[in-house]
Amino acid sequence: MKKRRITFIINPISGTQSKDEIPELIENLLDHELYDCEIRMTEYAGHAAEIAKACTEEGIDVVVAVGGDGTVNEVARSLTHTDTALAIIPCGSGNGLARHLCLPMDAKKAIAVINTCNIETFDYGIINDLPFFCTCGMGFDAFISLKFAESGKRGPITYVENVLKEGLKYQPETYEVETDDGAHSYKAFLIACANASQYGNNAYIAPGATMKDGEMDVIIMEPFDALEAPQIAADLFMKTLGNNSKIKTFRTKHLHIRRKQPGAIHYDGDPIMTGTEIDVEIKPSGIRILTDPNMTEDLGQPNFLLNAFSDFFNNINNVREDIEKRGKRIQRVNKVLLRKLTKL
Repeated sequence: MKKRRITFIINPISGTQSKDEIPELIENLLDHELYDCEIRMTEYAGHAAEIAKACTEEGIDVVVAVGGDGTVNEVARSLTHTDTALAIIPCGSGNGLARHLCLPMDAKKAIAVINTCNIETFDYGIINDLPFFCTCGMGFDAFISLKFAESGKRGPITYVENVLKEGLKYQPETYEVETDDGAHSYKAFLIACANASQYGNNAYIAPGATMKDGEMDVIIMEPFDALEAPQIAADLFMKTLGNNSKIKTFRTKHLHIRRKQPGAIHYDGDPIMTGTEIDVEIKPSGIRILTDPNMTEDLGQPNFLLNAFSDFFNNINNVREDIEKRGKRIQRVNKVLLRKLTKL
């Protein structure tokens, strides 16, 4: 049997994990009867994309992205519409694509998946000519991605710090969203377009999204107040966001968005400033990816524990609504009493 050629692209500074042991793990655990192996280290921003493109030109069978979501995006965008397949050893802070595809977060187990050489074909998306594989968007999530990039620190703690610091100060924008079904105007906290189910860190912006349907899930989050924020956050992690009254969702192959002011967008968490016109589309069956033959996409079905948490937060929400109703009744009673007192 002819050996397959595989190249590992390691970004030594991405994410929050050290990559020092990865080359030794590859040497010890990779099936060398199946693969002829090469390891390349990135040296500057964009280098992973350059190496991956060269691999497609050389006819390499598999290119492995070893790093975070940014490294995965760099490698993957060079492999679209080629015979070279993407594999992932997730070493980032979010690992959105790897988590959606149910790939192991452990490097040893990820190499075991690579040894199966199980290849499937998936969709990817494009926002203003920039490829994305998990999500893209505008509004608050793009704003936070920009703050996160400017902070110079990685990891979920830094991300949460930015969300808590900026969340309640952020001013929603008005967007005109045009699809084949017509144009509609929305005032929105954010608009996300999801090819996969989550941002990363198991934050499910589109719990039912699949990378095999030729469509994207569009999520429009309406403005909300401080009392509603905890429920939205809980729904994001409990795979129940679609049940929230502040969320509008639909599926489409293409959409065009207009906004009044230029601003940030993000693609797989990487922010970039752009103008007032934003175009997003899905490219069906455009990338080949190594997956675990024993697992499927995570399509966001909540498990028992998540349901229990959901019930807990629903109870909190019911209590809040009850308090609000009682407060309104007290206000009405006070107004009646005030009118009577003024007549005395």
